[in-house]
Amino acid sequence: MNFKRLIPVWRYIALLMTASILSGCADNDMGDLDAFMAEKRARPGGVIEPIPTFTAYEAFAYAATGQRAPFDRPVEVRQITRMSARSTIMPDLDRPREFLEQFTLDSLQMVGRLERGGNYWSLMRDPQGGIHRVSPGNFLGRDHGRITDMGETFVAVIEIVTDGTAEGWVERPRVIELTGS
Repeated sequence: MNFKRLIPVWRYIALLMTASILSGCADNDMGDLDAFMAEKRARPGGVIEPIPTFTAYEAFAYAATGQRAPFDRPVEVRQITRMSARSTIMPDLDRPREFLEQFTLDSLQMVGRLERGGNYWSLMRDPQGGIHRVSPGNFLGRDHGRITDMGETFVAVIEIVTDGTAEGWVERPRVIELTGS
């Protein structure tokens, strides 16, 4: 079979197919489009409604800042009376900061618990993936959080946060639950 003879034949077939496809585009009958546009132009113009008036924003004063968050573990009555008995709550700003205090409390996760010789530690994962061993008395979180209690599935922390005044501080209980991952 001689392929040099077939090449000009394929060229002619391709040229004929292109010409037949382009011949379908040659019809310039746009009567239906002109009729549609004439119908739309014949309709009367619509009325634009005015911009609606908005009511002024009403500021809401949130008064439940001192109450327990609905998803936190309930605080025992003994802890509440112990916290309210202190009148001069203030963090120790001169103590050396621990490693886990550079992270927010929400970014830390409890991932396990260890026991050795009667001593218990909770394992905390920081946002960078590091695992750290903590026990009651250790500090973590950016708000001067100190671990007060540990269980098999939780770590209880008391944070010292500002109450919005120049020298006022309040204690806020928080709980870090054990995660499954």
